[in-house]
Amino acid sequence: MQFIEGKVALVTGGSKGIGFGIAEALLWQGIHVAITSRTKGAAVEAAKKLSDLCKGKAKAVGLKADVRNYKSQQKAVEEVVEKFGKLDILVANAGLGHFASIDELTEQQWQETIDTNLTGVFFSVKAAVEELKKTKGYIITISSLAGTNFFQKGAAYNASKFGLTGFTQAIMLDLRPYEIKVTTIMPGSVATYFNNHIPDGNDDWKIQKEDIGSMVIDLLRMHPRTLPSKIEVRPSLPPS
Repeated sequence: MQFIEGKVALVTGGSKGIGFGIAEALLWQGIHVAITSRTKGAAVEAAKKLSDLCKGKAKAVGLKADVRNYKSQQKAVEEVVEKFGKLDILVANAGLGHFASIDELTEQQWQETIDTNLTGVFFSVKAAVEELKKTKGYIITISSLAGTNFFQKGAAYNASKFGLTGFTQAIMLDLRPYEIKVTTIMPGSVATYFNNHIPDGNDDWKIQKEDIGSMVIDLLRMHPRTLPSKIEVRPSLPPS
């Protein structure tokens, strides 16, 4: 089992939802975490909440960064290294969804979806990869079952997640010679605020954000010789 306490992680889009759940799980294992959000206030507030929840097991910091801007991602990585001295783990989680029939989908909605869900991951990985080479680190991208399963009104989202799944598998092969592990996690229905949904008691059947957090910890603790490169995860029961 891998020793992971004291490692340093960067989680994009970590101020809420799946990213927040992953950050919390990392902190409980003694991993220092930097989370990013497009607004400084949201990032700092979430980092404080994480620190309070995890009672000082490790340090949490909030950074303003926009995955759609490469220089912004470079700055985030630089801030992490300046704060903690290294970067071991990148969780490329930031994402959004616009869902509309192709005749109603706007150019802006298409571009925002691709820029965030696909190009944003490219920028995050590109900005972090040299630091991860130094630590023989781990890259985890959060794709979706929509990365293999298409659906009506999903043109933009499907395109972004199909692309992300392929991108992650390709860089996994690129980075194996550097002993950098790369995995994509592809969740189905998760109880989060994604797409303006408000989680409530009717979401108990869904995957919970802490379930994804536990999965990330399992990946990090796996023996170095073993790499689950693509993980599909769905609720064990159908919608109730």
